[in-house]
Amino acid sequence: MDRLDTRELTAAVDAALSRWPTAGLAVAVVRDGELAWTHHHGLADVARGTPVDEDTVFRVGSVTKTLTAVAVMQLWERGLVDLDAPAARYLRAFSLVPARSSFRPATLRHLLTHTAGVRAVRSHADLLRPALGWGAPVGRVPLLAEYYRGGLRIDVEPGTKWAYTNHGFTALGQIVADVTGLPLATYLRDHVLGPLGMEDSDLLRTDRVRPRLATGYEVRPDGLRAVEDLEIVTSAGGGLYSTARDMARYAVALLGGGANEHGRILRPETLALMFQPHHRPDPRVPGVGLGFYPGDVGGHRTVAHDGIWKGFLADLLLAPDDGVGVVALGNTGSFDPRGAPTPAADALLRQLLGVPAETFRTDVPQRPATWGDLCGRYTLGPGPLLDPQPRMVLGSAIEVRVRRGRLTARGRRPIPAVRRGLPLHPDADDPDLFHVDLTAVGPGVVPVAFSRGPDGRVTAMHTGLLGTSYPRVPDRPRRGSQASSYSSSSSSSNSRSSSSSSSSV
Repeated sequence: MDRLDTRELTAAVDAALSRWPTAGLAVAVVRDGELAWTHHHGLADVARGTPVDEDTVFRVGSVTKTLTAVAVMQLWERGLVDLDAPAARYLRAFSLVPARSSFRPATLRHLLTHTAGVRAVRSHADLLRPALGWGAPVGRVPLLAEYYRGGLRIDVEPGTKWAYTNHGFTALGQIVADVTGLPLATYLRDHVLGPLGMEDSDLLRTDRVRPRLATGYEVRPDGLRAVEDLEIVTSAGGGLYSTARDMARYAVALLGGGANEHGRILRPETLALMFQPHHRPDPRVPGVGLGFYPGDVGGHRTVAHDGIWKGFLADLLLAPDDGVGVVALGNTGSFDPRGAPTPAADALLRQLLGVPAETFRTDVPQRPATWGDLCGRYTLGPGPLLDPQPRMVLGSAIEVRVRRGRLTARGRRPIPAVRRGLPLHPDADDPDLFHVDLTAVGPGVVPVAFSRGPDGRVTAMHTGLLGTSYPRVPDRPRRGSQASSYSSSSSSSNSRSSSSSSSSV
């Protein structure tokens, strides 16, 4: 095994920190079945001057979903649940309530891939509550039966739309509890955290994690400011407290076919199944696995999940075929992916794999003859409470238009970068494939693929951001004038089949 060049790894982290400031950061590199390198930066608590180390406890946000998925798949291995059976067969504490009686049942596979049609926000009132209603004051977390009194709403037919939701994974966590008779926190301690030696991790704020818990911060115009400390009601979707050392143990197990030096949590073939796409709206985008997101870094297969909570960001990024992975945990951020952990994790993995920073060709000739097919309006589709966060940033739709001689995609919100639009850089080989550079806001270079129906007309736009698809809607005719030559008013909407059959909090 080659020795790690720790100077290069440190330089990669420092480069990320130069662009994405954070109060504190802990990173861990795993390789060949062991923790190979750790690095710590900054402060866990600014007021007290407490430095970050490998035992500092962070909130890892939606990385928790991967552990909830592991718990579900443990039940599947034991024959206690069927991934394609109605989730209602196993859920007892509260109900899933479809908006229409004609909807097909939501299954566990739908919940694991965010395609169950479960709304991200319980009600319009939650849009005005702290953390969109997902949080509660410390020590005052309600029981889920009370929190979901009246049931958890399913807004669109399962299997027809991808929409990221904490509530769907909370339902999965409750299924684990209802099937086993154990609270989810107890089940994870007994069957995932304990067997992997993750002694400084917990789903609840217990004495295991409370003494070393970092303070969360946001960057404000007057500097760092500590955020309101809330517990997470939807804990199965984002409640885990953990350390870089413990998350490295988890990463070793994921890279090791479900086992590390302490114990085994899944069979190798089960873990391989989870890493495969189970919802892929277009073959040119990575799709969604069972609790994990497949991807690619420089031709190397990856699986990942990030996490976001008030004041905290986290990233888990693995290259299974290469036996390497990175964990990055930070205590500065808001409800968006902009922050140090994701770019630091990406830079470290590229350093480990010998892959240069992500780029795309900028010398590919434009194809204006195809623009008339692509220009138009692409909607987020039905269900405003399904995906409120992208709607807050983009508005209800994305417009593809020609601006200053370039094909661009832009949202409809009065945010300057959104209104100006992002250039769509053409692919060298596929006239319906483009790339968007989102490096400035964290996600990096993202593919954008346009799909066509049997008649050759464009039906939807799919992005490499998780499983997001935007169905095409007909252009509105302009009164007193013909439609622009760079729009296709005759294209049809295909809000079901094109948006899916199947994001970080």
